[in-house]
Amino acid sequence: RAKEGLALINGTQLMSAIGCLLLHDAENLLDVADVSGAMSLEAVRGTDRPFDPKVQALRPHPGQIEVGERLCRLTSGSELMHSHRHDSHKVQDPYSLRCMPQVHGASRDAVSHVKGVLETEINSVTDNPLVFPDTGEVISCGNFHGQPLALSLDFLAIALAEIGSISERRIEAMLDPSFSELPPFLTIHAGVDSGFMVSQYTAAALVSENKVLSHPASVDSIPTSANQEDHVSMGVTSGLKAREVLKNVETVLALELLCAAEGIDYRRPLRTSAPLEAVHSLIRSEIPHLNEDRAMYPDIQAALSMVRDGRVRKASAQAEIV
Repeated sequence: RAKEGLALINGTQLMSAIGCLLLHDAENLLDVADVSGAMSLEAVRGTDRPFDPKVQALRPHPGQIEVGERLCRLTSGSELMHSHRHDSHKVQDPYSLRCMPQVHGASRDAVSHVKGVLETEINSVTDNPLVFPDTGEVISCGNFHGQPLALSLDFLAIALAEIGSISERRIEAMLDPSFSELPPFLTIHAGVDSGFMVSQYTAAALVSENKVLSHPASVDSIPTSANQEDHVSMGVTSGLKAREVLKNVETVLALELLCAAEGIDYRRPLRTSAPLEAVHSLIRSEIPHLNEDRAMYPDIQAALSMVRDGRVRKASAQAEIV
Protein backbone atom coordinates (compact mmCIF):
# COMPACT_ATOMS: atom_id res chain seq x y z
CA ARG A 1 0.00 0.00 0.00
CA ALA A 2 0.94 3.63 -0.30
CA LYS A 3 3.76 4.67 1.99
CA GLU A 4 4.52 1.12 3.25
CA GLY A 5 7.92 1.08 1.56
CA LEU A 6 8.89 4.40 3.07
CA ALA A 7 7.65 3.31 6.48
CA LEU A 8 9.93 0.27 6.36
CA ILE A 9 13.15 2.11 5.52
CA ASN A 10 12.74 5.67 6.76
CA GLY A 11 12.94 5.08 10.52
CA THR A 12 15.04 3.12 13.00
CA GLN A 13 14.27 -0.34 11.61
CA LEU A 14 17.86 -1.32 10.82
CA MET A 15 19.36 -0.32 14.14
CA SER A 16 16.36 -1.84 15.93
CA ALA A 17 16.91 -5.14 14.14
CA ILE A 18 20.62 -5.13 14.92
CA GLY A 19 19.83 -4.31 18.54
CA CYS A 20 17.25 -7.07 18.96
CA LEU A 21 19.60 -9.72 17.60
CA LEU A 22 22.33 -8.38 19.86
CA LEU A 23 20.03 -8.52 22.86
CA HIS A 24 19.23 -12.18 22.25
CA ASP A 25 22.90 -13.09 22.11
CA ALA A 26 23.84 -10.81 25.01
CA GLU A 27 21.39 -12.55 27.35
CA ASN A 28 22.96 -15.90 26.45
CA LEU A 29 26.44 -14.44 26.94
CA LEU A 30 25.63 -13.16 30.44
CA ASP A 31 24.45 -16.60 31.53
CA VAL A 32 27.61 -18.19 30.13
CA ALA A 33 29.75 -15.62 31.96
CA ASP A 34 28.27 -16.69 35.29
CA VAL A 35 29.06 -20.32 34.46
CA SER A 36 32.62 -19.68 33.30
CA GLY A 37 33.24 -17.47 36.32
CA ALA A 38 31.94 -20.13 38.70
CA MET A 39 34.12 -22.78 37.04
CA SER A 40 37.17 -20.53 37.34
CA LEU A 41 36.38 -19.98 41.01
CA GLU A 42 36.35 -23.73 41.52
CA ALA A 43 39.56 -24.23 39.55
CA VAL A 44 41.53 -21.82 41.76
CA ARG A 45 39.84 -23.00 44.97
CA GLY A 46 38.13 -19.69 45.58
CA THR A 47 35.35 -19.05 48.07
CA ASP A 48 31.64 -18.54 47.53
CA ARG A 49 31.23 -16.48 50.73
CA PRO A 50 31.04 -13.11 48.90
CA PHE A 51 27.92 -14.35 47.11
CA ASP A 52 25.94 -14.68 50.35
CA PRO A 53 22.46 -13.15 49.86
CA LYS A 54 22.99 -11.01 52.97
CA VAL A 55 25.80 -9.21 51.16
CA GLN A 56 23.73 -8.46 48.07
CA ALA A 57 20.74 -7.33 50.16
CA LEU A 58 22.79 -4.40 51.46
CA ARG A 59 23.31 -3.13 47.90
CA PRO A 60 20.15 -4.27 46.16
CA HIS A 61 20.82 -3.62 42.51
CA PRO A 62 18.65 -6.18 40.67
CA GLY A 63 21.49 -7.57 38.56
CA GLN A 64 23.80 -7.95 41.54
CA ILE A 65 21.15 -9.85 43.48
CA GLU A 66 20.43 -12.10 40.48
CA VAL A 67 24.08 -12.95 39.84
CA GLY A 68 24.79 -13.54 43.53
CA GLU A 69 21.89 -15.98 43.76
CA ARG A 70 22.93 -17.73 40.57
CA LEU A 71 26.55 -18.15 41.64
CA CYS A 72 25.30 -19.72 44.87
CA ARG A 73 23.22 -22.17 42.84
CA LEU A 74 26.08 -22.90 40.46
CA THR A 75 28.44 -23.85 43.30
CA SER A 76 25.90 -25.53 45.59
CA GLY A 77 26.85 -29.05 46.61
CA SER A 78 30.42 -28.82 45.34
CA GLU A 79 32.90 -31.21 46.97
CA LEU A 80 35.69 -29.00 45.74
CA MET A 81 34.25 -25.90 47.38
CA HIS A 82 33.62 -27.76 50.64
CA SER A 83 37.15 -29.21 50.72
CA HIS A 84 38.80 -25.88 51.53
CA ARG A 85 35.95 -23.96 53.14
CA HIS A 86 37.48 -23.97 56.64
CA ASP A 87 41.22 -24.36 56.06
CA SER A 88 42.13 -22.01 53.21
CA HIS A 89 45.13 -19.74 53.81
CA LYS A 90 43.64 -17.05 51.54
CA VAL A 91 42.07 -14.04 53.23
CA GLN A 92 40.04 -13.06 50.18
CA ASP A 93 39.95 -13.63 46.44
CA PRO A 94 40.92 -11.08 43.76
CA TYR A 95 38.23 -8.73 42.48
CA SER A 96 37.70 -10.74 39.29
CA LEU A 97 36.37 -13.60 41.44
CA ARG A 98 35.01 -11.82 44.50
CA CYS A 99 33.17 -9.07 42.62
CA MET A 100 31.35 -11.16 40.02
CA PRO A 101 27.91 -10.20 41.39
CA GLN A 102 28.80 -6.52 41.22
CA VAL A 103 30.40 -6.59 37.75
CA HIS A 104 28.27 -9.21 36.01
CA GLY A 105 25.25 -7.75 37.76
CA ALA A 106 25.92 -4.23 36.50
CA SER A 107 26.15 -5.56 32.97
CA ARG A 108 22.87 -7.41 33.46
CA ASP A 109 21.22 -4.18 34.56
CA ALA A 110 22.63 -2.43 31.50
CA VAL A 111 21.26 -5.14 29.21
CA SER A 112 17.90 -4.88 30.96
CA HIS A 113 17.84 -1.15 30.25
CA VAL A 114 18.68 -1.76 26.59
CA LYS A 115 15.90 -4.36 26.40
CA GLY A 116 13.39 -1.79 27.62
CA VAL A 117 14.51 0.74 25.03
CA LEU A 118 14.30 -1.82 22.23
CA GLU A 119 10.85 -3.02 23.29
CA THR A 120 9.58 0.55 23.21
CA GLU A 121 11.23 1.20 19.86
CA ILE A 122 9.96 -1.83 17.97
CA ASN A 123 6.43 -1.01 19.09
CA SER A 124 6.71 2.59 17.93
CA VAL A 125 6.08 4.52 14.70
CA THR A 126 9.36 6.00 13.51
CA ASP A 127 8.88 7.14 9.93
CA ASN A 128 8.38 10.67 8.61
CA PRO A 129 6.08 12.37 7.87
CA LEU A 130 3.36 10.91 10.07
CA VAL A 131 -0.21 10.69 8.83
CA PHE A 132 -3.08 11.03 11.30
CA PRO A 133 -6.20 9.92 9.37
CA ASP A 134 -8.58 10.74 12.21
CA THR A 135 -7.71 14.43 12.00
CA GLY A 136 -6.48 14.56 8.43
CA GLU A 137 -3.10 15.89 9.56
CA VAL A 138 0.28 15.15 8.00
CA ILE A 139 3.06 16.15 10.39
CA SER A 140 6.76 16.27 9.59
CA CYS A 141 8.52 15.17 12.76
CA GLY A 142 11.65 13.61 14.25
CA ASN A 143 10.54 10.14 15.32
CA PHE A 144 13.04 8.65 12.87
CA HIS A 145 15.98 9.95 14.91
CA GLY A 146 17.90 7.02 16.40
CA GLN A 147 19.39 8.71 19.46
CA PRO A 148 17.61 6.50 22.05
CA LEU A 149 18.97 3.40 20.32
CA ALA A 150 22.41 4.84 19.63
CA LEU A 151 23.00 5.68 23.28
CA SER A 152 21.66 2.30 24.40
CA LEU A 153 23.74 0.29 21.93
CA ASP A 154 26.87 2.17 22.95
CA PHE A 155 25.96 1.37 26.55
CA LEU A 156 25.51 -2.28 25.58
CA ALA A 157 28.98 -2.42 24.01
CA ILE A 158 30.57 -1.05 27.18
CA ALA A 159 28.62 -3.46 29.39
CA LEU A 160 29.63 -6.48 27.32
CA ALA A 161 33.25 -5.36 27.05
CA GLU A 162 33.47 -5.41 30.84
CA ILE A 163 32.35 -9.04 30.89
CA GLY A 164 35.28 -9.87 28.63
CA SER A 165 37.67 -7.77 30.69
CA ILE A 166 36.90 -9.51 33.98
CA SER A 167 36.90 -12.93 32.29
CA GLU A 168 40.41 -12.37 30.94
CA ARG A 169 41.61 -11.57 34.47
CA ARG A 170 40.22 -14.89 35.71
CA ILE A 171 42.06 -16.66 32.89
CA GLU A 172 45.30 -15.05 34.02
CA ALA A 173 44.60 -16.09 37.61
CA MET A 174 44.29 -19.74 36.59
CA LEU A 175 47.56 -19.65 34.66
CA ASP A 176 49.56 -18.09 37.52
CA PRO A 177 50.76 -20.90 39.80
CA SER A 178 51.65 -18.50 42.63
CA PHE A 179 47.95 -17.78 43.02
CA SER A 180 46.10 -20.78 41.59
CA GLU A 181 48.42 -23.51 42.92
CA LEU A 182 47.84 -25.20 39.57
CA PRO A 183 50.61 -26.18 37.13
CA PRO A 184 52.10 -23.13 35.37
CA PHE A 185 50.00 -22.25 32.31
CA LEU A 186 47.96 -25.38 33.11
CA THR A 187 50.61 -27.76 31.80
CA ILE A 188 52.71 -30.25 33.76
CA HIS A 189 55.51 -29.75 31.22
CA ALA A 190 56.06 -26.03 31.77
CA GLY A 191 59.19 -24.84 29.98
CA VAL A 192 58.76 -27.52 27.34
CA ASP A 193 55.08 -27.01 26.56
CA SER A 194 53.33 -23.63 26.46
CA GLY A 195 50.01 -24.94 27.73
CA PHE A 196 47.41 -22.17 27.73
CA MET A 197 49.92 -19.32 27.76
CA VAL A 198 49.17 -18.14 24.23
CA SER A 199 45.44 -18.58 24.80
CA GLN A 200 45.69 -15.83 27.39
CA TYR A 201 47.46 -13.68 24.77
CA THR A 202 44.41 -14.17 22.56
CA ALA A 203 42.05 -13.14 25.34
CA ALA A 204 44.17 -10.09 26.17
CA ALA A 205 44.22 -9.02 22.51
CA LEU A 206 40.45 -9.31 22.19
CA VAL A 207 39.88 -7.37 25.41
CA SER A 208 42.20 -4.64 24.17
CA GLU A 209 40.36 -4.48 20.84
CA ASN A 210 37.10 -4.09 22.72
CA LYS A 211 38.45 -1.02 24.49
CA VAL A 212 38.68 0.69 21.10
CA LEU A 213 35.30 -0.64 19.94
CA SER A 214 33.66 0.64 23.12
CA HIS A 215 34.28 4.27 22.19
CA PRO A 216 30.72 5.58 21.67
CA ALA A 217 29.63 6.23 18.10
CA SER A 218 26.78 8.38 19.38
CA VAL A 219 29.10 11.24 20.33
CA ASP A 220 29.76 11.81 16.63
CA SER A 221 27.55 13.42 14.00
CA ILE A 222 28.22 14.37 10.37
CA PRO A 223 25.83 16.91 8.78
CA THR A 224 24.50 16.16 5.29
CA SER A 225 21.80 17.29 2.86
CA ALA A 226 22.70 20.99 2.89
CA ASN A 227 22.55 20.96 6.70
CA GLN A 228 18.93 19.81 6.70
CA GLU A 229 20.15 16.61 8.32
CA ASP A 230 22.55 18.40 10.63
CA HIS A 231 22.53 15.99 13.58
CA VAL A 232 22.36 12.20 13.31
CA SER A 233 22.65 9.43 15.89
CA MET A 234 25.18 7.08 14.27
CA GLY A 235 23.08 4.32 15.83
CA VAL A 236 23.80 1.74 13.15
CA THR A 237 27.51 2.17 13.79
CA SER A 238 26.82 1.77 17.52
CA GLY A 239 25.09 -1.52 16.80
CA LEU A 240 27.76 -2.84 14.44
CA LYS A 241 30.50 -2.05 16.96
CA ALA A 242 28.55 -3.70 19.74
CA ARG A 243 28.21 -6.78 17.54
CA GLU A 244 32.01 -7.03 17.25
CA VAL A 245 32.41 -6.55 20.99
CA LEU A 246 29.95 -9.36 21.66
CA LYS A 247 31.74 -11.73 19.28
CA ASN A 248 35.07 -10.97 20.94
CA VAL A 249 33.65 -11.57 24.41
CA GLU A 250 32.13 -14.88 23.32
CA THR A 251 35.64 -15.99 22.35
CA VAL A 252 37.12 -14.80 25.65
CA LEU A 253 34.48 -16.77 27.56
CA ALA A 254 35.20 -19.84 25.44
CA LEU A 255 38.87 -19.52 26.41
CA GLU A 256 37.94 -19.17 30.07
CA LEU A 257 35.81 -22.31 29.88
CA LEU A 258 38.71 -24.24 28.38
CA CYS A 259 41.09 -23.08 31.10
CA ALA A 260 38.58 -23.71 33.88
CA ALA A 261 37.84 -27.23 32.63
CA GLU A 262 41.59 -27.89 32.60
CA GLY A 263 41.98 -26.53 36.12
CA ILE A 264 39.13 -28.66 37.42
CA ASP A 265 40.82 -31.71 35.86
CA TYR A 266 43.80 -31.05 38.11
CA ARG A 267 41.53 -31.00 41.19
CA ARG A 268 40.31 -34.55 40.70
CA PRO A 269 39.12 -36.77 42.33
CA LEU A 270 37.14 -33.94 43.95
CA ARG A 271 34.06 -32.98 42.00
CA THR A 272 32.39 -29.66 41.65
CA SER A 273 28.64 -28.95 41.60
CA ALA A 274 26.09 -30.66 39.35
CA PRO A 275 25.68 -27.68 36.97
CA LEU A 276 29.42 -27.18 36.58
CA GLU A 277 30.07 -30.91 36.18
CA ALA A 278 27.47 -30.89 33.40
CA VAL A 279 29.34 -28.12 31.59
CA HIS A 280 32.69 -29.81 32.23
CA SER A 281 31.33 -33.03 30.71
CA LEU A 282 30.02 -31.09 27.72
CA ILE A 283 33.46 -29.61 27.11
CA ARG A 284 35.23 -32.92 27.53
CA SER A 285 32.78 -34.61 25.15
CA GLU A 286 34.52 -32.78 22.30
CA ILE A 287 37.74 -31.31 23.70
CA PRO A 288 40.24 -33.59 25.47
CA HIS A 289 42.54 -32.59 28.32
CA LEU A 290 45.70 -30.86 27.10
CA ASN A 291 48.40 -33.43 27.85
CA GLU A 292 50.88 -31.78 25.51
CA ASP A 293 50.94 -28.81 23.17
CA ARG A 294 48.68 -29.00 20.14
CA ALA A 295 47.04 -26.52 17.80
CA MET A 296 44.46 -24.75 19.95
CA TYR A 297 42.32 -23.31 17.16
CA PRO A 298 40.04 -26.38 16.84
CA ASP A 299 39.55 -26.48 20.62
CA ILE A 300 38.73 -22.78 20.77
CA GLN A 301 36.26 -23.05 17.90
CA ALA A 302 34.57 -26.06 19.49
CA ALA A 303 34.20 -24.22 22.80
CA LEU A 304 33.02 -21.09 21.01
CA SER A 305 30.33 -23.11 19.24
CA MET A 306 29.13 -24.40 22.63
CA VAL A 307 28.90 -20.83 23.88
CA ARG A 308 27.11 -19.42 20.84
CA ASP A 309 24.58 -22.17 20.22
CA GLY A 310 23.40 -22.21 23.82
CA ARG A 311 24.75 -25.62 24.84
CA VAL A 312 26.71 -24.24 27.79
CA ARG A 313 23.69 -22.30 29.00
CA LYS A 314 21.41 -25.31 28.58
CA ALA A 315 23.76 -27.79 30.26
CA SER A 316 24.14 -25.67 33.37
CA ALA A 317 20.47 -24.65 33.56
CA GLN A 318 19.21 -28.23 33.44
CA ALA A 319 21.30 -29.14 36.49
CA GLU A 320 20.89 -25.96 38.56
CA ILE A 321 19.27 -26.27 41.97
CA VAL A 322 16.52 -23.64 42.09
